[in-house]
Amino acid sequence: MSAIDDLPPLREVVQRHGLMPKKSLGQNFLFDLNLTMRIARASGPLEGVSVVEVGPGPGGLTRALLAGGARHVLAIERDERCLPALAEIAERYPGRLTVINADALTLDPTTHLPPGPARVVANLPYNVGTALLVGWLTTEPWPPWWQSLTLMFQREVAERIVADERRPKDYGRLGVLAGWRTRASIAFDVSPSAFVPPPKVVSSVVHIVPRAEPEPCRLGALEAVTQAAFGQRRKMLRQSLKGLAGGDTTRLIEEAGLAPTARAEDIPVAGYLALARVLDRHLHL
Repeated sequence: MSAIDDLPPLREVVQRHGLMPKKSLGQNFLFDLNLTMRIARASGPLEGVSVVEVGPGPGGLTRALLAGGARHVLAIERDERCLPALAEIAERYPGRLTVINADALTLDPTTHLPPGPARVVANLPYNVGTALLVGWLTTEPWPPWWQSLTLMFQREVAERIVADERRPKDYGRLGVLAGWRTRASIAFDVSPSAFVPPPKVVSSVVHIVPRAEPEPCRLGALEAVTQAAFGQRRKMLRQSLKGLAGGDTTRLIEEAGLAPTARAEDIPVAGYLALARVLDRHLHL
């Protein structure tokens, strides 16, 4: 019996079902149910909330979410080997766990969720974590279908998500996108020793809440501007944006209230939004 429910300890579950983590699927299992409960609590009170979990594996976080009071958990698992272990959890929590054997990159979870508030809480597979996050940050319409995202990343990715011009080393396109539409913060770090197998880097749990009314900006224009600027981040804007604006570069940058001699990491999120609006208006990006 575990510390959070009357199901067997995770190590026993993994051994019984032969669930050795697969590197090809980016799997690193968490066996410490106290830690998975901490991740669940980082998302806020769970009563009355549906939760989408990607990559549940043997179900450590799944169990914490259900034991913590989640109304319903939609677990999206690509690895068929994990399905019997997850079925045992579904039997323990009848009617509260739905498991879908699918690729989260191509599945629309909203078609499988009951009405009401929903969040995403997941120890994301490292090989698809950033792609999934970008998908959730670019969903339309906005505000999104999710109330919050509470996600595990490698520490270096977490730092890129929360970075702005005050942290130029980590600041990039992902920080601009997250800063535009959300408020993101690092909740806590997780040691490599907490995982099986242990990764080579520290992990971090990031909590992300959507802004109800982000500054107006067309997503395609913002992506074009940030790709051009950060793609040549050591160059001044008047040089890095030439591929977009041609000879009008300096004039358009100044129209956005920015210095043409500034570099990509100097520009705050609001500056990129202003620049994207100006270039979109003149050049129809």
